[in-house]
Order: sequence, then C-alpha cells, then structure tokens
Amino acid sequence: MENMKNTCQTPKDGPLARVRNEKGFTLIELAVVLVIIGLILGSVIKGKDLITSAKQKNFYTSFIKSWELAVATYYDRTGYLLGDGTANGGTAATPNGLFDTIAGTNFGNANGIDATLKKVGLEIPTTNTGVSGRMAYSSSSGSATVTMYFYYLPSAVDGGSANRLYFTAMPTELAISLDRIIDGQANSAEGSFRRYPDSSDAGGVWPDVTATATINATFLINFP
Repeated sequence: MENMKNTCQTPKDGPLARVRNEKGFTLIELAVVLVIIGLILGSVIKGKDLITSAKQKNFYTSFIKSWELAVATYYDRTGYLLGDGTANGGTAATPNGLFDTIAGTNFGNANGIDATLKKVGLEIPTTNTGVSGRMAYSSSSGSATVTMYFYYLPSAVDGGSANRLYFTAMPTELAISLDRIIDGQANSAEGSFRRYPDSSDAGGVWPDVTATATINATFLINFP
C-alpha cells in the first residue's frame, strides 16, 4: 500500500507541477509594462516635435531673418533699398523706394542681388539649396523648395501696397509655425507674416495642412 501511495503522488518536477508554476503576468506587472511603452512612445513623439520645431526656427533665422537683415543693413550703408533699381540689384532704371519684382532664382545673376551685396561688403545669406533665394524644407507632407521674391504687393485686408518678401510653394505646416514665431499667433490675415492673398482664409484661419499642402506667403519689410 505504501508503494502504491508513493506511486500515485505527482513528482515535484513533473508536467503538472510545471503547469502550476507557470503563472501569467499580474495586473501590476501589465500596468508597469504599459506605462513604460507609453513613456517610450511619448519620448519618440516629443523628439520628432523638437526636431520639427528646430527646422522651422532654422528656416526663419537662416532665410527670412537673414534676408530682412541684409535689406536693412544695405539701406543703412547706402541709403537705398536693395532690389530697387539696377544700381541696387533691381530691374528698373531708376530707384523709387519700391521693390522691383525679383525672383530668388535670379538673385545670383550678374549685377543681381547677390553681387550688389558683395559690392558693399555684405555677406549673402546661405541656404541648403546653393541658391540664395531658395530654401528647401521637409515636412510631414513631403519636401518642398520655397522660392523668395522681392515684391511690392497689395493687401486686400489693409488696403494699399508695401514692400514684402514673397514666398511661393511654402509648406502650410511651416507657414503656420512661422506665423506663431513672427507674430505670436496663427492668423493668416494679420501681422507681418501672412498668407497671400491675405484674404484667402475666412477669419484668418490657416487651411488644414492635410488638404492644402503648400501656400504662398509674404513677410512685410517695414522700411524705409
């Protein structure tokens, strides 16, 4: 009987014992795992946001702000508006205080904007395209190359015209961020930075970036 009793006992290391010892995750362990996954995902998303923000600020500093400074410094040194008249890198015979219509693709022409800056000892703003009047930018909607113009443009909102840096094929995502950087708010019809025409959006609401990938925009030059 004793032998039979011993025979019927389940070995401590037998299959049934192993099944009993193979326990699942507790709720606490699952919660910890989910929290860790959430932290990792949050870090990845935050990292992407920081990279995007850095690219947008770089675009503003190295392209828009650099050209605004170039125009201001040229005026300070010469008393003339850059891009106004052939003597200042423009196309009109006589300066009149207004930007001539000059495309960024032509800044490097002989006696153009770049050459005019060099004549007075000013540096030409550098870009990632090798052309001073064009800047490439990669967004969630894809890559685009923004072309800048010196332009005397009207405002449908304010009335009248003004000297402006005019940008074509600008990613909408970038334009909205630039508006916040420059004007402190995202309003496409107010401030120094606007969509063009500035009457394009009802109430100054920028378009949905998923529906409108790129737009045209302007930046006001407040002098002379």
